[in-house]
Amino acid sequence: MTIEVACVPVLSDNYVWLVHDTASGDTVVIDPAVAEPVLEAAQARGWRISQIWNTHWHRDHTGGNAEIKAATGCIISGPKGETGKIDTIDRAIGEGDTVKIGAYRANVWDVPAHTAGHIAYHISASDMIFVGDTLFAMGCGRLFEGTAEQMFTNMQRFAALDGATQVYCAHEYTLSNGRFAQAVEPNNAAIAQRMEEVQALRDAGKPTVPTTIALERATNPFMRATSADELARLRTAKDSF
Repeated sequence: MTIEVACVPVLSDNYVWLVHDTASGDTVVIDPAVAEPVLEAAQARGWRISQIWNTHWHRDHTGGNAEIKAATGCIISGPKGETGKIDTIDRAIGEGDTVKIGAYRANVWDVPAHTAGHIAYHISASDMIFVGDTLFAMGCGRLFEGTAEQMFTNMQRFAALDGATQVYCAHEYTLSNGRFAQAVEPNNAAIAQRMEEVQALRDAGKPTVPTTIALERATNPFMRATSADELARLRTAKDSF
């Protein structure tokens, strides 16, 4: 494999992902909330930014687009259902489309619920998926513009991926999500064990993501929900937890 991924923590709890293909020199930025730390992280590694991939329109995922494009001349791809809200998009994409980093192809998934046009990027050849604010470690995104039915469909689709698939989400929410998961499933030993590991990582100032599909199947109450109604109840409970 020639792909390397670097995590750039920004704002209070956002993660911007730098994805670099060593063979081609191609570097993609996933969901840049701001520009300066991302440009600095790429420069420190000697990586040339050639693309930005946005998952949805929220400002903490697109705020760095214009400045990074001005500095690098990169091409920006983003959800075709949200072009009216992301004025920096060069290529509007959705379900069935593909984007590439070097020789690697990422399949675009429509995963609405958090926002109406939210997309994800699945690089199957390297077992990784960039999910924005749809799937989190032991959690899922709030239903701002979509429905529990849509989110349930998304969770089932993610769950069907190979268990080794690395899941790159855009926020450090794992501790709070895990506390809710423990409240929902107090007898789930996998959650208890994971929370010990998560707490140790946070105490050391380290990210708790990426996660894996196998880990989410075992510990994520939203992925483990058996119906859209159950997911809706969980989401409502989490919103006020």
